[in-house]
Amino acid sequence: MPRDIPPLAEVRRITEKKRDAWWTVMLVDPVATPLVRWTARHTRATPNQLTWGAFLVGLGSAACFAQGDWRWLLLGAVLYHVSFIFDCMDGKLARLTGTGSVFGAWLDFVFDRIRVLVCSVALMGGQYARTDDVLYLWLALAVASLDSLRYIDSLEIFKIRHGMRKQIKARMRAARKAENQAELAFMEDLLRENPEADLETDRDTVAPLEPVAPLEATAADTAPLEAAAADTAPLEATSAQRRRPAVVDLHQEFRRRFPWWVRCRNFLLRHRIRAHLISGIEFQMGVFIIGPAVDAVVATTVVSGVLLLVFELAIIYKLLLSTRDFTRTINSFETPDRVPVATSVNS
Repeated sequence: MPRDIPPLAEVRRITEKKRDAWWTVMLVDPVATPLVRWTARHTRATPNQLTWGAFLVGLGSAACFAQGDWRWLLLGAVLYHVSFIFDCMDGKLARLTGTGSVFGAWLDFVFDRIRVLVCSVALMGGQYARTDDVLYLWLALAVASLDSLRYIDSLEIFKIRHGMRKQIKARMRAARKAENQAELAFMEDLLRENPEADLETDRDTVAPLEPVAPLEATAADTAPLEAAAADTAPLEATSAQRRRPAVVDLHQEFRRRFPWWVRCRNFLLRHRIRAHLISGIEFQMGVFIIGPAVDAVVATTVVSGVLLLVFELAIIYKLLLSTRDFTRTINSFETPDRVPVATSVNS
């Protein structure tokens, strides 16, 4: 008996992330989302079973890579993409059916890292056996190292950003308790939840991060932010001015220095594509799909690795600028009756 699963449009809304890697948005979701709906409707498969399926297909891809011949490489590339589709389906199925688990998230992460390691050794080992070129052994080490670096770096950056937000929220709670100040929201969250609220970054639309009083803005100016932050916390103050949340922008210096990138980011977000264009996903696809498919393993691996490093360095630089915004925000709480807020977001 088929389970009662909503229509495909609703399944997309539930299962697809508000922003994701361009490879996933363009080449995986159009296949994975209908498959998830069919799987949830007609089978009793669990997210963990799909995780295991993705892992086993990934091992099959590695077995093909180890053969070294181009026809095997092409088959391995196809299997790797199928493995990645299954890998995306497990999270979608968990969100659709509410059957996700903490252990499942751990299993998914660990299997991903093992798959990359095994496929790296198989792909480069197969090419080394075919050509006797030691360069492939160095490439295997480079691929495994870059994949580990990417995820270790992302974890540490997440921890630092979480720590900064935690400190700011603690200061804001203390100020609100003492002076009944406004609630707190972060500009990054508001723009992520409401990408149509296109933030302009010239000096006429974004105020400096130095502490300023709560805004005297029009309803048209503040509507996008208020809609995006409506469920952040209950609002206790009675005045219209105090009901408006204080917005802290920890990326204001980055926006000022690179306004063109902000416009590109907003365009990408409106199409569900995250601004981090070359992440671990695109790196893997370059190495394990594009390279083997076009029989240019060395070139695509080198290009993918360089692009990954460029974007990782850009993220680190953005974090550096964000820590400066954080320091100014923390210092602003030393000024009485002031909270750090941003000006309007134009929709």
